[in-house]
Amino acid sequence: MTPSSGGLALEIVVPVFNEESVLEQSIIKLAKYLTQEMPSTWQITIADNASTDNTAAIASRLADQLPNVVYRRLQVKGRGYALRDAWGASSAKVLAYLDVDLSTDLAALPPLVAPLLSGHSDVSIGTRLGATSRVSRGPKREFISRSYNFLLRRTMQVKFSDAQCGFKAIRADVAKKLLPLVEDNSWFFDTELLIIAERSGLRIHEIPVDWVDDPDSRVDIKQTALDDLRGMIRVGSALMKGSLPVQAIYAELGRRPFVPPRRPSFFGQVLRFGLVGAASTVAFALLYLVLQGPMGAQQANFMSLFLTAVGNTAANRRFTFGIRGPGRFLTQQVQGLVVFLLAWGITSSSLAILHGVYIDAAPSHELIVLTVANILATLMRFVLLRLWVFRSRRRGDQGTVLPLRPTRARAF
Repeated sequence: MTPSSGGLALEIVVPVFNEESVLEQSIIKLAKYLTQEMPSTWQITIADNASTDNTAAIASRLADQLPNVVYRRLQVKGRGYALRDAWGASSAKVLAYLDVDLSTDLAALPPLVAPLLSGHSDVSIGTRLGATSRVSRGPKREFISRSYNFLLRRTMQVKFSDAQCGFKAIRADVAKKLLPLVEDNSWFFDTELLIIAERSGLRIHEIPVDWVDDPDSRVDIKQTALDDLRGMIRVGSALMKGSLPVQAIYAELGRRPFVPPRRPSFFGQVLRFGLVGAASTVAFALLYLVLQGPMGAQQANFMSLFLTAVGNTAANRRFTFGIRGPGRFLTQQVQGLVVFLLAWGITSSSLAILHGVYIDAAPSHELIVLTVANILATLMRFVLLRLWVFRSRRRGDQGTVLPLRPTRARAF
């Protein structure tokens, strides 16, 4: 059945693939909640992407029996395909989607869509990683989720905290601009959409959610992780080459004017670099102590230095050298990794010398040597970052840069 006459404020898409066991219960629960709690006009769209079980029959019956519930079917599999098809055909002002298992507490739905209905924000997402979020899931999924989002923030220069929570909404006019730029049609669809949105200067509203893990989830974690990493490399390369028109979208929909960056003084750079270096050294030491047991000394040294190098380059770019915006970000990350390899050479050679002198050196001795070597490597990093990676450029060579002050609207 179709919604009542008048403008449609909200359309919630529920992508499904072989969900006969939970579909009816979830849609009835969602429709009941919206009827009682959502003052704006709404529609639920069941987006079936190539189900082979009894999902189609159940969805068709629900659409016939429940007001404001419709059913769409695609013959191709992929959550991105389902969302692209349903959102592209919608006449609603705000487009949202929920996972069919309703892992996220529906009480978060009104605050999710309210800033979009008012025009205050452009995209709205639920986060399971907020300080006040309440999440029930196993340690393996928790570790994978936090690691993925950490890597995403450090490599893609984004601020949103949770790219994978199946609880998102977007203004229809914004979706119209962004959807043609999103290439992925599977699980990376959400992440790619959010990266383009934030790098285009759009305002992303985050709300903490209560979330309970679905024990029957059929997501292939290993394959999804590999696909996500490939997606990050693809999007990062597109941003570096300038093939994604994020600045054009910024000019049309972005929330802030173009402002040239202001570099700190040399003394300020030294002070800030020292603070970043101190934090990186502590992070390196903690990571090394955690990884040394299961990985061995050399491997733990490499992984600890690599992870801290990614965060160190991003922090120095923004905090030490006052560089904002997407311009040359990925190029500078690559240059930062070159500096990392030089730093790794210093620390690994110091470790090799220690083991050559003391074959049975204790982990505490290794840590002392590596800490000293890391300090020397940090000094080298400052020189190379200042004179090579983040060197001052003539005004005409800098291009247009975007200020990346936090773009998330916070519900305070």
